[in-house]
Amino acid sequence: MNLRTVSRNVGYALLVSALFMLLSVLVSFAEGNDSACAALIISFTITFIVGIFPFIFVRKTSEITLKEGYLIITLSWLLSFIFGMLPYALWGGPFTLSNAWFESVSGFTTTGATILENVEALPDSLLFWRASTHFIGGLGVVVFLLLLIPGSSPMRMKLTNMELSSLSKSGYSSRTNKTVYIFAYVYLGIGAAAFISYLLAGMPFLDAVCHAMSVCATGGFSTRNLSIAAFDSRLIEGITMVFMYLASIHFGLVFLCFVNRSLKPLGNPILKFYTLCLVAVALVSGLSLKLSGVETSLGRALWDGAFQTVSIASTTGFAIADNSGWPLLSNVLLMFMAVMCGCAGSTTGGIKADRVLVLFKSLGRHIGRILHPSSVNEIRLGRRVLKLEEVEPQILYIAVYCFLLAVSVLLALAVGVNGHSAFAASVSSLGNVGPAIEELGSMGNFNSLNATAKLLFTADMFLGRVEIYPLFAVVAMIFDGRRRK
Repeated sequence: MNLRTVSRNVGYALLVSALFMLLSVLVSFAEGNDSACAALIISFTITFIVGIFPFIFVRKTSEITLKEGYLIITLSWLLSFIFGMLPYALWGGPFTLSNAWFESVSGFTTTGATILENVEALPDSLLFWRASTHFIGGLGVVVFLLLLIPGSSPMRMKLTNMELSSLSKSGYSSRTNKTVYIFAYVYLGIGAAAFISYLLAGMPFLDAVCHAMSVCATGGFSTRNLSIAAFDSRLIEGITMVFMYLASIHFGLVFLCFVNRSLKPLGNPILKFYTLCLVAVALVSGLSLKLSGVETSLGRALWDGAFQTVSIASTTGFAIADNSGWPLLSNVLLMFMAVMCGCAGSTTGGIKADRVLVLFKSLGRHIGRILHPSSVNEIRLGRRVLKLEEVEPQILYIAVYCFLLAVSVLLALAVGVNGHSAFAASVSSLGNVGPAIEELGSMGNFNSLNATAKLLFTADMFLGRVEIYPLFAVVAMIFDGRRRK
């Protein structure tokens, strides 16, 4: 394995972080050198020097092996987490080392869970950096790297295949080396449209920038303690719902709608299934809020139910109401959506609606074969017939995901997290959702958890963001190397 090649490519990821740290410094200057200025300048300097170092001393190469590719992906994320925590740790305040690590991992993985009890106490430059970690992580530190590599490079092809799952690539109707550009175009387009919409709706400039970066990344870091509720605007809430939904569907479908100037691509069966789940859960949650007396107005109950459903399913985590006092039925449905989440090919986490639909269709096929052994039962997604070798990896992923979820719950209980919080935080962290239920709900935070629990949940966030397999591959490489020695 050529570690020089690995270090050179990981350097790209650090330089991206350094760039946004520099932008945060400029925000600090614009605010009259706020209290985070020194912390951000030091963080930028350290990150830039470490990131640029391989480009000075390591010769450029266009070839990487499979093992090197997986190591590049894993180290790019891990080092982004480490250097991303510097502005928090150097600024101080509530940011102990464990809290700074938690906030950094939650930001880059677009989970959006926070340890902050008073977000508004942070200087504007640090709020911008928090939102920037979402923006970087939503597009992906490796995708930033891929955008810098020439399209004809074999390295680009290999890293694209490793970074994007087969589900993510299936809807682009394009060559692999164009997929990254399409993803970036749609991602930036959603972010820009959200920013303009927020400004037109009356949101202050910095708030609009930070919330736009969060919503396109389906992250959820807000500049306000009350999240979207702080603006007390149905228009802003509606805009947020629209962009949370757009950011949670397959970017390839969004791209095709604009290119073909047609809504026909939205007839995709996976999108229909996902949208139907959203509508059903939102409706039942809203009715539950009204019938339980949490909301006296049916309109407000349905609105709150719809917003929170889209927020959880899209893994964004913005809030307009506190779900800690919601009835059990509503919170159970939200936890189901937090496990499934949005569509592949978007910035969402979780199992993905694609795999859940494949699971249901596989179950239907199996029951059909039991009832009619001689019949031909195929698994179809629209006009496409799925082969067995396409179905098995998706079912296996669901099994692995559920196994890791169970392990996380057990470990959380072992380190002192109470029962409900152990399950809710594990679901939220592994799915990159952010808020959960009860004290960890939409208006809550993770600050009350001990340092070991925070470390556990950041491991869940990392596993969920890279979709498990790349990290498993690196661990297998390490143990395989030890056995050979």
